This record gives sequence, structure tokens and C-alpha cells, in this order.
Amino acid sequence: MVDEQSRTLPTELGEVRIAEEVVSIIAGLAATDIQGVASMSGGIAGGIAEVLGRRNLSKGIKVEVGTEEAKIDIFIIVEYGARIPDVAWDIQEGVKNTVENMTGLKVSYVNVHVQGVHFPQKEEEIAEEELAEEAETGEGKE
Repeated sequence: MVDEQSRTLPTELGEVRIAEEVVSIIAGLAATDIQGVASMSGGIAGGIAEVLGRRNLSKGIKVEVGTEEAKIDIFIIVEYGARIPDVAWDIQEGVKNTVENMTGLKVSYVNVHVQGVHFPQKEEEIAEEELAEEAETGEGKE
């Protein structure tokens, strides 16, 4: 099964194999470094419901590795206010360059699938409400 999911490079000393998961982790690192990316999405099956953080960088990435090339699909959640075409372009360029430089594979395409938008002001509003509740509770105790 390793042969089906990895790229084999014959060398004078033996073979070097690059697994699809390695390529997906590299692509995930490159994608999460782009400004405007809130997080990686769980992909087609998970949709918007499953949003994952930086800990699992291979989630939200689908990779097909051939003998000479890689095809990459990336599923992301963007930050509210970010210009989606610019974020997608930056992801495509960053992922392509990083994967090609680190693995030697030619990247055929990088498809970016925007699965949702992250609204940070909602988290701020929740934090403000919690602070207001604590202030009210604290005033009542004195």
C-alpha cells in the first residue's frame, strides 16, 4: 500500500519514497501561513461542521501523488473581511512553491475550496458578554 500512496525516487544508493501524507502536511503548513486563512476545514465529508486547528495539518488537504507530479485540493475557512480571490491566489502560489521546493514534485494544480467564513467579532462579543456578567456578579458581592 505504501507504493500506491508514495512517490519513489531511484538513486544510486537506493530509493526515496515521499508519502502522500507528507505532501499534505507540507501543503497544510504552507496554507495556514497565508494571511486570511482562519483554519482548515474537514474537507468534503466534514464540510463546514468540522473545523480543525493547526494541530492536524493534513486535515482539509487532499493530495494525489504520481511519479513526477502532485495534485492538491485544499479546504479552508477564511477570515471575515479577507478578499477571497487574493487569499486563494496566495494559497495556490505558496503551496505550489513550498511543495515543489521541498519534494521535487511538479505541482499540477492547487484547487482551493472555501468552506466557510470565520467571524472573529462574534468571539469578541461573547468575551465582552462574559466580562460584563463577571463585573455584574462581582459588584453584587461587595
